[in-house]
Amino acid sequence: MRTRILGTGKAVPAKVVTNHDLEKLVATSDQWIAERTGIRERRVLEEGRTTSDLAAEAARAALAAAELPASSLDAIIVATVTPDAPLPACAVSVQQKIGASCPAFDIAAACAGFIYGLAVADGLVRTGAYQRVLVIGVEVLSRVLDWTDRNTCVLFGDGAGAVVVGPTEGDRGLLSTHLYADGAGVPLLGIPGGGTACPASPASVEARQHFVKMNGKGVFVHAVRNIARASTAALEKNGKTPADVDWVIAHQANLRILEGVADKTKLPLAKFYLNIHKYGNTSSASIPIALDEAVRDGSVKPGQLLLFCALGAGLSWGSALVRW
Repeated sequence: MRTRILGTGKAVPAKVVTNHDLEKLVATSDQWIAERTGIRERRVLEEGRTTSDLAAEAARAALAAAELPASSLDAIIVATVTPDAPLPACAVSVQQKIGASCPAFDIAAACAGFIYGLAVADGLVRTGAYQRVLVIGVEVLSRVLDWTDRNTCVLFGDGAGAVVVGPTEGDRGLLSTHLYADGAGVPLLGIPGGGTACPASPASVEARQHFVKMNGKGVFVHAVRNIARASTAALEKNGKTPADVDWVIAHQANLRILEGVADKTKLPLAKFYLNIHKYGNTSSASIPIALDEAVRDGSVKPGQLLLFCALGAGLSWGSALVRW
């Protein structure tokens, strides 16, 4: 028995913020951003809406694609580092908003969150105790960005992607998942304020500790190396080669990172499904958003071999191989 993706869905805010819009906020330019990242625009969630609102919208789309009611779900897993609030889990709010009645919990693995969530869902389904699991990657990073910091505010966007998974027999489905982490990378990317190490206070707010901080060069080096290694591990585990892969559905962090991964793995960049120019880095949401678009536009076809791969804060990274 394997775990198979039964339906996909996505939700992105209507508000578009272009590189030209950012030229009015920080010392940057459309050319500078596009050449270094591949990003042209990103989405920003409207005031009054929350992370769980976006997640619920993506969940409904995935359930509709799977032709399943929310009442059929046995578990909900939400991968996010930008929940509605520190407590309770964002997944519980999603459960209520879509009308489900099942266990619901969050995973915080940053940009690798969706792959981590998929691995957990795979384990739940393989036990036989869970038949339908909803996995959502969602972020509203616009609300934890320092819009005066051109090193971070140009990179990130808001969005949600979701999949419903269930058991299947035969060759199709999730072939393997591969998860990794290295806490030595903690200083490279994170939000220092708001936890027990740096509780919220007037001083932490004044020091802008509640916004994303990133060592871009350090993250870049680790991302290329570790995503490539995880991707190779997934292929070797299943006796596959780069030539066997039909699509790479990678975390859309930076086009230059993906070019580096393509070079190291010998996977042609033409096999990478790219939408970073439209959404920027949506962290845990980027893989399921890209997957949903690739499925709905007909790029992904039954029987094709898909490679998922990502790296995020932690550092946490991983890969998954799927026979569609």
